[in-house]
Amino acid sequence: MTDPFTQFFAQMMEQGQKMAAGINPAGLDMAAYAKLFPTLPKDVAEAWFGKTHNPDGLSAKTRTLVVLTGLVVQGSSGEALLRPTIAQALAAGATKREITEVILQCAAFGALPAMQKALEIAQGVFTETEESKA
Repeated sequence: MTDPFTQFFAQMMEQGQKMAAGINPAGLDMAAYAKLFPTLPKDVAEAWFGKTHNPDGLSAKTRTLVVLTGLVVQGSSGEALLRPTIAQALAAGATKREITEVILQCAAFGALPAMQKALEIAQGVFTETEESKA
């Protein structure tokens, strides 16, 4: 385990296992979670998921867009996490256009209904974000 990538991967797996142990997915109320903790500050997201373990790796913005891709392609099974992930992408510096492009790109992999639903959810988050700034 002297290879830097192997060490990085092991650290990320350990970190992920610790985080997963603290969450009960079956009992997680996503609406309540979103109200309690709508987004991680960009610096926290970078520390937890990005630059701490891999300074030359993906930014929090890119990581969140990758997660968004996976959720969109999952269709209805990923739907519950779309809203907080889109909000997190905005908080991490993604633009509305970038988020929309990621969702549109998923049409080829997640089918049109999944893409359409994700776009509807994204529009709702965009509207809420604009209203909260007003």
